[in-house]
Parts: sequence; structure tokens; C-alpha cells
Amino acid sequence: MEIEFKFCIPPERLAAVQAAACRGTHAHIRMEARYFDTPDAALSSRGIAFRLRREGDQWVQTVKALGNGPLDREEHNVDRGQAHATGPAPEPQPELHAGTVAGTRLLGALQAASGPLTETYGTEMDRVTRDIAFKGGVVELALDIGRVIAHRGTPQQKEARICELELELKAGPLAGLAAIATRWATRHRLFLSTVSKAERGERLLAPQWARPATKATPMKASGLPKHFLNGRALQRAAVAHCLHQILANASEIVEGGGDEEHVHQLRIGIRRLRTALRELAPLAPGAFDPAWEPPLVEVFQHLGQLRDQGQALQSIVADLRDAGAPALDVIVAAGHAPAPSAAAIVRMPAFQAALIALMAFTAQGEDAPPAAAEEALDTKDTRRLLHKRLRRLHAKVRHGSQDFAALPVEEQHRLRKRLKRLRYLTEFVAPALDAEGESFLASLQPALTALGRLGDERVARVLYSDIAATDPRAWFGVGWLAAREALTVADCEKALAHLADMPRLRKAGKR
Repeated sequence: MEIEFKFCIPPERLAAVQAAACRGTHAHIRMEARYFDTPDAALSSRGIAFRLRREGDQWVQTVKALGNGPLDREEHNVDRGQAHATGPAPEPQPELHAGTVAGTRLLGALQAASGPLTETYGTEMDRVTRDIAFKGGVVELALDIGRVIAHRGTPQQKEARICELELELKAGPLAGLAAIATRWATRHRLFLSTVSKAERGERLLAPQWARPATKATPMKASGLPKHFLNGRALQRAAVAHCLHQILANASEIVEGGGDEEHVHQLRIGIRRLRTALRELAPLAPGAFDPAWEPPLVEVFQHLGQLRDQGQALQSIVADLRDAGAPALDVIVAAGHAPAPSAAAIVRMPAFQAALIALMAFTAQGEDAPPAAAEEALDTKDTRRLLHKRLRRLHAKVRHGSQDFAALPVEEQHRLRKRLKRLRYLTEFVAPALDAEGESFLASLQPALTALGRLGDERVARVLYSDIAATDPRAWFGVGWLAAREALTVADCEKALAHLADMPRLRKAGKR
């Protein structure tokens, strides 16, 4: 298994990164690769990449598969002999990877495929490699500059640029890799991306590519350790689960393919992560670094401003238009200064540094610092604490729901945040809940939707009120939203009244 960070390089920083990569002892190598899949995409659909790559004067066959966390990958390489200038490439032989984790997944996928392996796309790139030593270990740096090519030699040929820096741990503690990755990312304003070279090729093959925003799901038992309900293990699993959503949406945004739904889902991922850091901190005191929180809050707030001016606002503007409101460009009328783009927000160095640290945390495994490991709660105490926190959150939500309309606006907003924390914490422990867990989560959604609409309408009402000071056309929106509030509050009360009872945690050892 390899543990690495992969960064994209802003064009304006490429020269500086190249100069830094070539300091000291380093090596240049030309690489050309051929990727393979079946006609029904049996490999790519399962997150598997299978290739033959010419590395200088050698052919290397490689299979890569997804690992258990955001930082690790299953990989196996086989030497396929010397490459000759005029000789053909060897034929792919998947069976050479038998007996490895990645190879088992490859061969299993091929058994289920509907056709033979065929070449799909290729890469051509120049790589600079260099070892970076740190106390107790070594990190390999690889700078890749080149292109991905699909439909080679045909009128439909397409290309995509490769400009990546990879930092892989070769020996030593993970903390050394994280420190080096943070230093390079901060100095050169690099940004993390989960889009692999293989996926860039898949995008070129697709007639029209658009990766939908990655949404949150409850945690599943598969992939979790049998006794995941102990302090340290649950912390790592929950953070990794949140990072899956965060990194997928953040990567689309920084790569230029994200839209407003990616921004919305990224905010949800950050909120879920902040819930994990808050609610699960007592499971292993001191394991979470307080320095992670401020960058998460800053990016969350900046993205929230974008959403308030985008998807959420436009939904209300459409309703107003249907109700007969005068035509009004709300954003222009508000006179707001241009906000930073979502990509610029996500690329903020402090946020990228926090993601690096969080990814490293998920990969620590049982190599956690001794002090933190000693203080982590065992399974019995973890269950007791989680049960207490879930019941307390549920009770507070139920209490606030009894006379929701009479609550001050601040308390109504606080109830919404508690309801979200209740949902996310329930999702983190979903594998350990009884049979009622799924129906309980479903009962929360109508209330969350209604409360979200109430919040969006109140934000829009403030905006329209500000505009009305200089543009009378906005008074229609102010009045319509004021009249709507009682109806929206009633919708919230109705949805809150149907919250299900809190499910129980199953007895230890049962799945």
C-alpha cells in the first residue's frame, strides 16, 4: 500500500516548483503509459486502474485500486522487461498481480466483465524524482509534466494536461510526510486533488463529462474494523468518511468542473467534519488538533456567502417571479463587491494545510501517539458516551420542537444546528444502530428541509430589505417574504412533530 499526497500546480508557480524539485540529487525520466479496461468499464467503474508504462528503458505493469482512506492506495507493480526503441509493448498480463490486494480486485473485476481488455487512453510525460530525507525517514518527490491522450491518431483525439506533484512516504513516520507536504503546499500554493491520471483519461473518453456532486451517506459496516466503536478507531473512520465527501467536491471545484451543488455539498462535508471533531473529541482526548477548526470555519463561511448569493437565493427569486414580482437583478441591485471564486476559497493555504493534517490523521492507524492511544475510550465506554450524546441531542431537539413558533429566531436557528448534529452523529454510528436507524434518519429529512427553507427566506428578506432602501421594486420581495414566514414556520412545526424516536445502539459484537 502506498501513502502519498497528490497536488496540482498553479501555472504561475510551475517554474518555481520545477527549480525546487531539481535541487540536489535528482533524476529525469521519460514515461509513456497505456491504460486498459473492458468495453463495459469493469475496471474504472470499480476505481481500478491497470496500465503498462515505459519508464526509461523498462516496461512496468501496474494495478492501482482504492484504499481504505483518503491518503492510501493499493498498488502492485511488476517488471515486464527491457523496452526497446523500436520494439512493441508487451501484452498486458493481469494474472501477474495474483495474490495481492490490488490484484485480487483486478482479477475479480475482470471475471465479471463482459469483454476483453482493450487499450483506452495513454499518457506521455516527463518525471523528475528526488528523495527528501527527514529525521527518521524518506519521502520521494515526483514532478510530472505531460499530457493524457484519448482516441490517439483519430479525428476525435483529445488531450488533457498533466501538471502534478506527488509526495510518497518511502520510509519513516507519517508525520514527516505530512510536514513536508504542508511545507511544499504552503510555499508554492499547491492544492490537493483526487483526480488521477486514469480519471483524466476517462473524462476524455466520455462524450460529455460531468461528475455529480458527492453527497453524504451514513457510514457502512463494510470496510470498518469489527470493533470500530472504540475511541480512536471511530474518530479515524468518521474523519475519513467526511474527507471522502470534502475532497471529491473540492477537487471538482479547483479543477474547474464544479458548480453550485458541489459548493453546497462541500459545505455539508465541512459541517459534518466539524460535528465529528466536536462530538467525538472525548473518545480520545487530545487526538484532534484545535488548529484544524479555524480554516474549516473560514472556508465554510466564505462558501456560505457564495451559496446565499447563488443556488439558495435563485430558488427564492424564481418563486417571487412566479408570484408576480417586478424584474430585479438582486445581486447587482445589492451592490455587493465581487466575492472570491469557489476555487480561490478552496485553494486557501490554511485550508489546504488543514486537509493535509486531517488526511494524515486518518492514516495513522494503530501508530497513534502513545499518550493519545492510552487515553482513548474502550468499546464499552465509547458506547456509553455516544448513547448519552445522542439521547441528549435528541431530547433538546424534541424540547425545542414543542413550541417552535414561539421560539426567538436565534433559538430556532440553534435548533436547526442541533438537528444537523444529531443527523451527522447518527450517520457516524449507523453500523452499530438497531433496525430503526435508517427510518430514524429518514424522519429527520423533512424537518431539515423545512428549516433550511426558513433560513434561506430570512437571509433573502434581509437582502431585499437592504435593496429596498434604494430600489422600490424590492418592496414586493420584502412583503412577500414577510407574509410567507408564518407559513414556513408552520411547515417546520409540522415536520418537527414527526421526528421518530431515537434508535438504540446494538449490543457489542453484533452487526
